[in-house]
Amino acid sequence: MILSGSSTQQLAAALAAELGVDLGRVEYETFPDGERIVRVPPVEDRAIVVASTDSSDAHVELLQLQDAAREAGASEVVTVLPYMGYARQDEAFEAGQPVSARAVARAISTGADRVLTVNPHEAGVLDFFDVPAEAVDAAPRLADPLPDDLVDPVFLAPDAGATDLAASVRDGYGRGDTDHFEKVRHSGSDVTVTPSDIDVSDRDVVVTDDIVATGSTMSEAIAALDDPNRVYVACVHPLLAGNARLKLANAGAEAVYGTDTLERAVSRVSAAPAVADALE
Repeated sequence: MILSGSSTQQLAAALAAELGVDLGRVEYETFPDGERIVRVPPVEDRAIVVASTDSSDAHVELLQLQDAAREAGASEVVTVLPYMGYARQDEAFEAGQPVSARAVARAISTGADRVLTVNPHEAGVLDFFDVPAEAVDAAPRLADPLPDDLVDPVFLAPDAGATDLAASVRDGYGRGDTDHFEKVRHSGSDVTVTPSDIDVSDRDVVVTDDIVATGSTMSEAIAALDDPNRVYVACVHPLLAGNARLKLANAGAEAVYGTDTLERAVSRVSAAPAVADALE
């Protein structure tokens, strides 16, 4: 049975259809003092908890879902984190600060027998879990909504370390070149982004990333492209906080495509088939 977090219902339903298993009717409630509670139906064997942790409340809800699954009779709890919050805090940036990714991974591990997370920002966060944990690559799914007639396409990663993600989208599309942007950090908030060596003039460009949060760096990257034909943005996790979507449009992005790890208007494809493959 699949048990869904309140913000991941679309993906949970798609995953239930992919696996051919029951989708549990979960109820969510918030008490007057702000505390949350969930209710789940009886579970006969394995419970698959599907919950993106895109807020602190979502983290608490996930822990409650895991515990409720045990109380409901689950013999095994597999936790699917379509989007793992705090994954970018994978180290202590200053003395006295926490390794937040480690803290939340340990908390999640107390209620899970196995964990899957979709395209974590840093693969090293998997080592923080105290139970078997693995990454699922949903990036090839982002090729599906792209136009079939891309002109000599170039798939650009945000930096050299993310070229594998750009290659995954390119491979899903079936043709094109890959390259990356060069980032120069001048201060904590001042970052210069320029394309690498490849010529994008009169070519269609697909700028890829695992997460688009505020859209500031992505917008700057698009603006730095030299005379492209069309520009598309493809990201696994379309967080798109604040006016991020407007920034991307103003920078020249014709369209933004994301998966349903975070349910947004741009969530054009589902990560469910990739997660289902990992579960079967």
